[in-house]
Amino acid sequence: MPAPIAIIDFETTGSTPAQGARATEVAIVLVEDGRVVDQFQSLMNAGVRIPPFITQLTGITNAMVADAPPAAEVMAQARRFVGDTPLVAHNAPFDRGFWHTELARAGCDAPQPFACTVRLARRLYPEAPNHQLGTLARFHQLPSAGRAHRALADAQVTAALLLRMQQDLRERWGVAAPDFGFLLALQACPKARLARFLQSNTLGMAG
Repeated sequence: MPAPIAIIDFETTGSTPAQGARATEVAIVLVEDGRVVDQFQSLMNAGVRIPPFITQLTGITNAMVADAPPAAEVMAQARRFVGDTPLVAHNAPFDRGFWHTELARAGCDAPQPFACTVRLARRLYPEAPNHQLGTLARFHQLPSAGRAHRALADAQVTAALLLRMQQDLRERWGVAAPDFGFLLALQACPKARLARFLQSNTLGMAG
């Protein structure tokens, strides 16, 4: 049975922790053997104000986070939920930055590798209009999970996208085992070598 993968999404006050942005919400969806098996979601209070344009984008208000648990408490819970499971995110550098920074603030380590569904989609679906999450969801007719730019909805859609990628890798490209290790190798593969890479991992060569 394939090992589980955790899909993560943050909502934040800005684009990068390097500029002082903090997380306001985190969600994690755990997938295993082709299906969602568990999930975690929480708002968090990082003690910073949410700019009006972020509230307009996400619907998360200062009043909502004022009543939320402290960021360090939420991140410790998220770390326990994930354990040693590897992580996937859509535009992984963004979520990885907040994962590492917020966990460091909470005194927790962050050893997991990250795979990125943006990078994977660019290799697997070059015909898509673009590789934004909403566009890919429409392109594949994935079910809606609720309002975009809320952490759980976006994590659920990313999980559905990941499962679709693994299905297509098996059925369209004949990949024997599109597990997390394969996804890491695929996203790092230069496009010029992509066809050969996929052929070398087909079911026909698995034995």
